[in-house]
Amino acid sequence: QVQLVESGGGLAQPGGSLRLSCAASGFTLGAYATGWFREAPGKNREGIACINGIDSRTYYTDSVKGRFTISRDNDNDMVYLQMNNLNFDDTAVYYCGTRWGKNYCDGSEARYAYWGQGAQVTVSS
Repeated sequence: QVQLVESGGGLAQPGGSLRLSCAASGFTLGAYATGWFREAPGKNREGIACINGIDSRTYYTDSVKGRFTISRDNDNDMVYLQMNNLNFDDTAVYYCGTRWGKNYCDGSEARYAYWGQGAQVTVSS
């Protein structure tokens, strides 16, 4: 059974940091492109970062560029999202998704086959 699980969400102050983790069961996460998306209250889910499966090339949306870093740990088959310099607009439920069977990232959530259950990130003073 294919399953993704996010962990590491929580509460942070503006300017603070959090790291999200994405783990998979039922397949090798690192073999395919993995994306991080987020869904803020009243807004559509948006893609914020992605890492290719074949060459680990990374992509970021403008609002997180320079603050967030997506990375992969092949030894532990994990994908991480390091979030620094958080601000109020980063408050959202964060999801990791896999483009199961595909090596390259895509900005459309419809092209991601499986999703985790989501991790809440709240930025508050």
